[in-house]
Amino acid sequence: MHDGGEPLVLLAAGGTGGHLFPAEALAIALRRRGVAVDLATDARATRYGSAFPARMKHVIPSDTLRGSNPLAAARAIAVLGRGVVSAYRLLRRVQPVAVVGFGGYPSIPPVLAAALARIPTVIHEQNAVMGRANRLLAPRVTAIATGFPGILNRDGARAGKTTHTGNPLRPAVIAAAATPYPIREPSAPLRIVVFGGSQGARIMADIMPAAMEQLEASLRARVGIVQQAREEDLARVRETYARLGIAAEVAPFFADLPARIGACHLVVSRSGASTVAELAALGRPAILVPLPHSLDQDQLANATVLQRAGGAVLLVQADFTPQRLAEEIAALAADPSRLAAMAAAAGTVGTLDAAERLADLVLRVASTK
Repeated sequence: MHDGGEPLVLLAAGGTGGHLFPAEALAIALRRRGVAVDLATDARATRYGSAFPARMKHVIPSDTLRGSNPLAAARAIAVLGRGVVSAYRLLRRVQPVAVVGFGGYPSIPPVLAAALARIPTVIHEQNAVMGRANRLLAPRVTAIATGFPGILNRDGARAGKTTHTGNPLRPAVIAAAATPYPIREPSAPLRIVVFGGSQGARIMADIMPAAMEQLEASLRARVGIVQQAREEDLARVRETYARLGIAAEVAPFFADLPARIGACHLVVSRSGASTVAELAALGRPAILVPLPHSLDQDQLANATVLQRAGGAVLLVQADFTPQRLAEEIAALAADPSRLAAMAAAAGTVGTLDAAERLADLVLRVASTK
């Protein structure tokens, strides 16, 4: 209990949208229940977290353990150690009833410090495979929440304290989910939304305009595109679409992206956990291109969940060529009933009330203190 009299929950989330969006959704759900929320994060969150609905934000030292360089590993461990000490002091000061980590290395110091201080802890795993930070924390926490079902079913030690809550969604996504899938005739316009996340927008800028060039002119004339592109790619992407006569909006960021996805017929994107959760909640068909080379292959695991459900076409990056993308888009454009079936299938994986389910779990864990 902190000085304001309300119970306080400390959320620990690193400064990327993939970790901060679900933390933000949980914060909103907890605030509605009269629970105060603080955010412990790293320095990067100043870019993303300015509007985060927290009473206070605390920057805790953290670093990523990567590669095999022993010197870099020793440095990272030293920084994480400093972070644990800093987080322990913070916990003594603010006295939360629970600490919730959302994965990524910035969540390690606050959650470890809470475990040491015997404060109830929850970690939330957004991906369909558990990431390194959460794997490290899992044996030490009170409860584990997952965005996808069944990811720890075979792990006897962890399965007993695991609850599938789904991935908490921002209010804008829940609002957009009320829009039914826009059924179309084969000859009607086809609206496509294209985005790649912080590590994927470049390849979308390379492949999508070139794929449009390979479509038949009659189909190209009916396509409308909303595409997220990096500043340095804007001019060339816009130029190609203008030359092809395609109606396109290209920008580095769309504040209303969930509403635009809700209004589209097809999404072409990477398959980060938040993206897949939002596509499932909105029930929108997608062509998904997992980010390759990641240690845990988390994006491949996420995309496979939607593909198996029938809601997405999965293209590994080696197959993501202009020709193959043009073929996939042309086949889907010619078969509106398949697009509608994919939309319905994607919707079967969605969890609209995930933030409420996670809030229930957090408060249940907090009451066991």
